[in-house]
Amino acid sequence: MNRFLIIFIITVQFLNQSCQNTESKNSDGQLNVLFIAVDDLRLQAGIYGQSQMITPSIDKFGKEGVVFTKAYCSVPVCGASRASLLSGLRPTPTRFVNYFTKKDIDAPNVPSLPMWFKENGYTTLSRGKIYHHKEDDINAWSEEPYLPKVGIGFQSYITEESKKIVDSNKTDDNPAQVIGPAYEVANVEDNGYPDGMLADKAIEDLQSFSNSDEPFFLAVGFWKPHLPFNAPKKYWDLYNENDIEPATNTFIPKNVLPFSVNNLTELKGYTDFKDAPRPLEGSLKPKDARHLKHGYYASVSYIDVQVGMLIKKIKELHIYENTIIVLWGDHGYKLGEHNAWAKFTNYIVDNHVPLIIKSNDHTNNKKRISQFIEFVDIYPTLCEMAEIEIPESLQGISQLPIMDGSTNIGKETVFFQYLKESIWSTPKDNE
Repeated sequence: MNRFLIIFIITVQFLNQSCQNTESKNSDGQLNVLFIAVDDLRLQAGIYGQSQMITPSIDKFGKEGVVFTKAYCSVPVCGASRASLLSGLRPTPTRFVNYFTKKDIDAPNVPSLPMWFKENGYTTLSRGKIYHHKEDDINAWSEEPYLPKVGIGFQSYITEESKKIVDSNKTDDNPAQVIGPAYEVANVEDNGYPDGMLADKAIEDLQSFSNSDEPFFLAVGFWKPHLPFNAPKKYWDLYNENDIEPATNTFIPKNVLPFSVNNLTELKGYTDFKDAPRPLEGSLKPKDARHLKHGYYASVSYIDVQVGMLIKKIKELHIYENTIIVLWGDHGYKLGEHNAWAKFTNYIVDNHVPLIIKSNDHTNNKKRISQFIEFVDIYPTLCEMAEIEIPESLQGISQLPIMDGSTNIGKETVFFQYLKESIWSTPKDNE
């Protein structure tokens, strides 16, 4: 009798587990897509051989997915980079040129990545910063995009000190303008800032999708580590500022044309750096440079935890095996390299980007791919992975054959541009 009970219990537990592992799969077996964008994320996580930033979630995910070590964006500025990736088209001198770019204006007659998946039966949701403009390509989404809001301005200042600085910079001509500090340290929980609120919302979406038979394309776009470097205090506390190493290649490249140098336009838009010397004129004070890097590192670690929460939840809901996960940064970022900060140049550091793609149905035993990939290749790659027809309008090439190991032949060149200056390049590892 006891032996019978033991066998019965084990059988029930096995059946329950089997049901949990299959209950969230779509009725027709289609793969879901979790599409994670991170603004201004440079190539410095541990999975890329770096050791200064604390990024355990990204590092763990990199070991589960395929890491592209030579991925490049099309334009080193968020608006244009995102519109290019999501449309599958490269920039031109008149298309996708700056952060004001709108896909609806520059490429209105081609289906975007989310629109194509929507037309192929997917529920598509935009959470956070996917396009630079919330209203761009609005019909691509199954419901209105979600943008969490807290604090003052897009900067989301929440401390009293920051609010006083913003108030002191208002003018009679522009009483609504928000000009504040380049960083903020607040003793709040993760959802005290928009990116934590965004993670909470995306987790709710995943919970809802786990009870549905419809495939989903869930796009989640985190703002940090974009300036200002506003992050909960606990992430600042992860680092000893004195241990943060400055950039080693702080020199301006030889024979560079003056107009191609980043003039610190973005950084000088913040009150504590409005008088910072431009790269051809001088350098930031070492303590200021170190503190900026501290803020960037804290912001990245903050986002790393949010990414980890999403992946953990998708595993708990038993939809991990049936979901393609893409993690990408929209462009590179300078932290003192070439005596400059932020992006806006054709230097390799501005255009070399993190890209990790995971799918249990398409794996590469190496887990690391050193062939070149452009952001315009992501769209056709996801289509082929999801077994969706690839639109004729796309200018990229599916990287699935390289991912699944059926070929080792990749691209020999990548293309990127900023404003009217463009280059065809074969980047070297030491650039």
